[in-house]
Amino acid sequence: MSTIDFEALAAAKLRTDPYDYLVVPGFIRPEALGAVNRDFPSLPDAGTYPVELLSFGPAFESFWKEIQAPAFRHAVEEKFGVDLIGHPLMATVRDCCQATDGAIHTDSKTKVITVLFYFEESWPHEGARLRILRSGTDLEDYADEVLPCGGTMLAFRRSERSFHGHKPHDGRRRIMQLHWVDPKRIEKNERKRRTLRWRLKKALRLG
Repeated sequence: MSTIDFEALAAAKLRTDPYDYLVVPGFIRPEALGAVNRDFPSLPDAGTYPVELLSFGPAFESFWKEIQAPAFRHAVEEKFGVDLIGHPLMATVRDCCQATDGAIHTDSKTKVITVLFYFEESWPHEGARLRILRSGTDLEDYADEVLPCGGTMLAFRRSERSFHGHKPHDGRRRIMQLHWVDPKRIEKNERKRRTLRWRLKKALRLG
């Protein structure tokens, strides 16, 4: 059984105000979300880690394989009218949010499309609700606010106007961050991955 709902993605409307983005509630199917959470990677700290460096259970593995498959890339390409061939895919996971997170930003210039997946089953907190912002200066001037839960998928086209951020929260908040990036980023990213691989091995030995 598929863990993701392609029909929900196909039905989602691409919004263009204040920049190109879409929200797909329940993209991770409700009947699969519990198992995917059960098999979510165990992380040593509140950091962000590349998926390929981690161990995880079968349900999360099934989800990850579906996200890497051409069908998902094709669906995103169709929605945004962009050709992602030749743009490497990068993915990281995190299971905690810190009170210092959420500052307004646009994402780096090397990113083409950003996708976020939210794994929490519910979100009663006021903080860490991602806001699609109209400017880089006012967190209250937002076009949309996305609850980080329920298997929701949020995707946007990175631009000089793709401002987003959220109010502070300190606690668990499981997410995957997915990016199609400029190929020139890969060499720099590989250096970071070698450092992260060393950090991860050290943390697991001490745990």
